[in-house]
Amino acid sequence: MSDRDRKPPFRRGGGKPFEKGRKFARPPGRRDRESSPDGPVILYGWHTVSAALANPERRIRKLFLTENAARRLADENIDTRVAPEIVRPNVIDQRLGPDAVHQGMLAEAEPLPSPDIDTLPQEGIVLVLDQITDPHNVGAIMRSAAAFAVKAIVTTARHSPEATGVLAKSASGALELVPLVTVQNLARALTELNDRGFLTVGLDSEGTENLAAVPLQQPLALVLGAEGKGLRQLTRETCRAVARLDMPGEIKSLNVSNAAVLALYIGASRLGLMK
Repeated sequence: MSDRDRKPPFRRGGGKPFEKGRKFARPPGRRDRESSPDGPVILYGWHTVSAALANPERRIRKLFLTENAARRLADENIDTRVAPEIVRPNVIDQRLGPDAVHQGMLAEAEPLPSPDIDTLPQEGIVLVLDQITDPHNVGAIMRSAAAFAVKAIVTTARHSPEATGVLAKSASGALELVPLVTVQNLARALTELNDRGFLTVGLDSEGTENLAAVPLQQPLALVLGAEGKGLRQLTRETCRAVARLDMPGEIKSLNVSNAAVLALYIGASRLGLMK
């Protein structure tokens, strides 16, 4: 699978005039998902910010751009929706840190709403994440989910990264395309999916069958566990099936984001969703 960035589709429209403004206030400290639910979502980088600008469900609070980024948005006829503040690149560096690849774009936005389990369509594939805490992995999984038209990603309110910052950058715009369902109790959420007719399949190296041999059906929920720990016991017991990913090489385990891609390809192919 290519690792190249793909430009998401944008709504076209006249951009608002660019304005020079004040420098950033000092960044707030890192917050817990539940402790500051009204805090802004931090989005940076071309694909992440431009996809947010294209999403009518995403409310943009503030937009900070370098002159080059502002010019690029204008050239692409992308509506900024709010009057941006034009800043120097090092100002964004100070906000995000020197290692963040922001491409001259940073937005503060409202979080997207979290749908309820009972609103998910009873078709296609849903991904369920069991305490995967690395934002790079979750972001990469979201990007793959968008590529495979996954209906939603279900994750826990605790022991999972917030949908902001590094996760949003790693998702490369997918945060705007794949609904993120946040639940308090994963086993209860899996039980509800079972009751609604989903085939819940946990992925584990100790699974009794190869995923490619498991009879699959829609709607399908693929359940991924954290690297090292894997699926928690109650999660395994709640899934209707637990399967492994068989590979011919000497290394038998994959990074969880790579395992997600392989599982999605197998699932989508078996369900006839690759057309």
